[in-house]
Amino acid sequence: MNKKTVAYLLILGFLLLLFGCGGPSAEELAAVDYTPRTDSEWPISTPAEQGLDPELVAELYANAGEMENIYSLLVFKNGHLVAEDYFNGGSPTQQVNIHSVTKSINSALVGLALEEGCLTSLDQKMMDFFPEFDNRIRDPRKRDITIRQMLQMRAGYPWEEATAEGTDLLFSGFHTADLINVPLARDPGSGGAYSNLTAHLLGLIVARACNTDLKTFADEHLFGPLGIEEGFWQVDWDGDYLGYSDIELTAYDLAKFGLVYMNDGQYNGEQIVPAEWAHDSLQTYSEGVWTVRVGRNWDDNAYGYQWWSIRAGDHRYNLAWGHGGQQIVLLDDMDMMMVVTVDPLHLQHGDGPWKLEKASLNLVADFVASLPKQ
Repeated sequence: MNKKTVAYLLILGFLLLLFGCGGPSAEELAAVDYTPRTDSEWPISTPAEQGLDPELVAELYANAGEMENIYSLLVFKNGHLVAEDYFNGGSPTQQVNIHSVTKSINSALVGLALEEGCLTSLDQKMMDFFPEFDNRIRDPRKRDITIRQMLQMRAGYPWEEATAEGTDLLFSGFHTADLINVPLARDPGSGGAYSNLTAHLLGLIVARACNTDLKTFADEHLFGPLGIEEGFWQVDWDGDYLGYSDIELTAYDLAKFGLVYMNDGQYNGEQIVPAEWAHDSLQTYSEGVWTVRVGRNWDDNAYGYQWWSIRAGDHRYNLAWGHGGQQIVLLDDMDMMMVVTVDPLHLQHGDGPWKLEKASLNLVADFVASLPKQ
């Protein structure tokens, strides 16, 4: 054995020690138990019975068990709960701050406001709902912003965390007047950029149009029909419920909401949101909204009506995504849904929290990429 070969083997050995040797062993996978609880609210099955490779599912749960911040992981296939487990003290009744998954819920409320007749069109202008600020408009482009553009993150407002000033605003909390105070980064409709303020203003529009508050409207038209009792829901400095973050829900609550979108707006045979709204919400309207690298199988991100769209391998999935790595994953081409709840890392940002969040996002993206195309 020559010196080059010895050096190569030493380097290979070091890399195997550093990065592992390709995942859990067959024995470790065989020991993984992801059997669903028998008292769940949905039909129970197994991955194999629903055409899903049990070994891939076992590897998913083995990888989840290595994460320090995950609380729950549910997998549905063909309307059946086929895998379920909890980690780090998580449970089916544990309410967590779902952060920006709230945006996808808020989108459903926009659709319900249209159905109720509170809103008449997605082309209504944002400023129609804030007449008290009409004489304070300094940027005439804000008069052109429509509800449709807001749903698609194309209103022109910037991503807050791109600047120190915007981050301070996000962490200190919004006032309604911020729709005037925050300058536009681009012409409305000209490109997409993730904006918490835009999502919050959508919630204010629903509340104002329907002459109520956002929580009351959600309880009556969405959460109530689904049997969901949300926990804490944060309000802004003006006392309005946030339309972009900070609702506490359980993994089962998120599963109910996700199944509505998996089933053309229905849950248990009841039409919760209009079928056309569920369909339109999951289309792609804005490309490349997220510019920060996530992982090798997270690709071609796009945005619908407050829902993400991600390509992983041969599949594209819709995603409700919240800070920390909260996820509702809709994989339509396989009739599959996943729910992930994690430590919400509330008010924690920077490289450390982002590393944990990426682990959750990549857990899902890597699993989806491993699935054969059907």
